[in-house]
Amino acid sequence: MAERRLQVFHAVAKHGSFTRAAEHLFMTQPAVTFQIKQLEEHFNTRLLDRGHGHVGLTPAGEVVLAYAERILDLSDELESRISELTDDLGGVLSIGTSTTIAAYWLPRLLERFKQKYPRVVPRVVVGNSQLTESRVVARELDIGLIEIVSEQPAIERFTAARDELLVICRPGHPLTKKKKLAAQDLVAHPFLNRDPGNAIRELTEEFFEAAGIGIEELNVAAELGSLATVKHLAAETDGYAIASRAAIQRDLREERLAAIPLEPRQYTPLEVIIPKDKFRSRLITTFAEHAVAELVAMATIPLAEEA
Repeated sequence: MAERRLQVFHAVAKHGSFTRAAEHLFMTQPAVTFQIKQLEEHFNTRLLDRGHGHVGLTPAGEVVLAYAERILDLSDELESRISELTDDLGGVLSIGTSTTIAAYWLPRLLERFKQKYPRVVPRVVVGNSQLTESRVVARELDIGLIEIVSEQPAIERFTAARDELLVICRPGHPLTKKKKLAAQDLVAHPFLNRDPGNAIRELTEEFFEAAGIGIEELNVAAELGSLATVKHLAAETDGYAIASRAAIQRDLREERLAAIPLEPRQYTPLEVIIPKDKFRSRLITTFAEHAVAELVAMATIPLAEEA
């Protein structure tokens, strides 16, 4: 419902590019340029600085952007409120999620939600848990699904379930000779670590530190942001990694990877987070409750039985 010119201006300002804004809005670049020109003519001033392949804001543009964000947020709230009065949930829901949850938990969760509420449009942003948490705090996202225990005072959190962390490596790796692996058993082997801000990296470092082993004492072979790359290297090299149980079920069934529990056993939490003091639409509340219930239900199903 919000003024289209403000939506276009907001996209250009956020993406720093007319081309990327056009792609995001599914518009042609000339159409985006025309909308910006109309807005600048309306205010009788230049709002954007163009040059060197990047678009920046003029002082007037910064003012317009601040108000545009407020107007667009209010427009979304209005849509949600009217939808609630008609008892028919609909509208866009911005969801942030960690890579593991996005790949192995979210599809089923969203499928069941869409069956109940087909008019809701989930807009999913995938990043590590730390980044997702910060975006929920900044109110850039309506809800987050993460693998860390949030201590942010601006966050309301619901612990839904937990997933066990396992050492993964190629079948036949020397580590597979043991039924459980203590921190000391891993020190001499090449370690495939996750990227900074990843929840499993933080939990892994805490595991080693609890055993008196600093991260600098590990034989770190790589730091990787892609779970697919982690699993590929673990399957094809002498390195090992630590991954959640949900993320490796197919690889275990197809015998591409072997998995060994840690000693003591380690778990990653599955948390649903929402801004504590944000306007709480029924859509956000309903999805949060649905997400918690579905994560609990999925965590109780033996993952080997899933497709």
